Amino acid sequence: MKRISYNNHLVLLALCGSLVMAVGCSSSEGETSPKKAAAPAVPPTEVFVLSKGNLSTSLQTPGELIAYQQVDLYAKENSFVKKLYADIGSEVREGQLLAVLDAPELNSRLAAAESRLKSQEAIYTASKANYDRLYETSKTPGTISQNDLDQAEARRNSDLAQLEAAKAAQKEVLVTKGYLEIRAPFNGIISARNVNTGAYVGPSGKGSAEPLFTLQEQKRLRLVVSVPEAYTGFLDQQHEVKFQVKALPGLIFKATIKRQAGALDTRLRSERVEMDVVNNDKKLLPGMVAEVNIPFPGKDSTFIVPKTAVVNTAERIFVIRVVNNKLEWVDVQKGREVNGKTEIYGELSAGDQLIKVASDEQRDGSELKSVKVSQ
Repeated sequence: MKRISYNNHLVLLALCGSLVMAVGCSSSEGETSPKKAAAPAVPPTEVFVLSKGNLSTSLQTPGELIAYQQVDLYAKENSFVKKLYADIGSEVREGQLLAVLDAPELNSRLAAAESRLKSQEAIYTASKANYDRLYETSKTPGTISQNDLDQAEARRNSDLAQLEAAKAAQKEVLVTKGYLEIRAPFNGIISARNVNTGAYVGPSGKGSAEPLFTLQEQKRLRLVVSVPEAYTGFLDQQHEVKFQVKALPGLIFKATIKRQAGALDTRLRSERVEMDVVNNDKKLLPGMVAEVNIPFPGKDSTFIVPKTAVVNTAERIFVIRVVNNKLEWVDVQKGREVNGKTEIYGELSAGDQLIKVASDEQRDGSELKSVKVSQ
């Protein structure tokens, strides 16, 4: 009995050794054989839900400050400067005398006009008296013929017309003589004086290459800005803007849009816009260049999407809509852009799913395997 049990133990040991060797061989073979690489997972395409909103933008552009009113004052008649009553920097009122000119020939013209006037008055007085006598005499039948009376009346009327012409000629000379006094047409500041006493002056191009004075209204200025065509649709009257000038750093001024040209400049393709600037302290000067900020708040709700969602190619501008896991190119027009957002206009509806990062490599009509909706 003991011998049989011993033999059994030997058999069991032999079987266990065979099993260990088999397992070792199998493990060795598994380590040496290469594993098959798994296919990489395709990340889902990120889409977002289209919605409407208001997009506010602004335009930073240079502008120019000019006088609200400015005029160059010339002499009406060729003359000499007799006396000056204003100089550069003089603040003048409307109607104030600025200069007196002297034109001796005007005195001769005035004397001749007055002489002709007196002569015509005498002639008219005589013809009128003659007509009146004939008229009174004609009341007695047979004394004066009708022809003589008509001729006397015609002579009287002719002399009256000549008298009126002489009066007009005298008035013309008097008015011209009045132009020898140069007066301010409005309140302002003399910004230029180009003549001295005794200088020969006259109308522009005939006696003076430069004006006697340049008068500017400076307590109120115009801020002139050229707004590009793309922004003209957002302009509005009574729109408040802010601006700065280099001469006064740190100061921010305000102005209100008052006038728009209503047409585009053919060279710059921009609209001239003017704002009124109150300048009672006269810190701002005509000719200054201003840095203007014009805000454009959103007026109507429009579709607003990330800038990356719009594909701009040479042929078209479009976004990619996902419908039943299929791609659909939708043509759009772009509006304003700010902070990575842009307005789009097209055949779209609120709630449409659009690809957030789109490209023309995502072909129209192709199918998506997985979609991730972003917030």
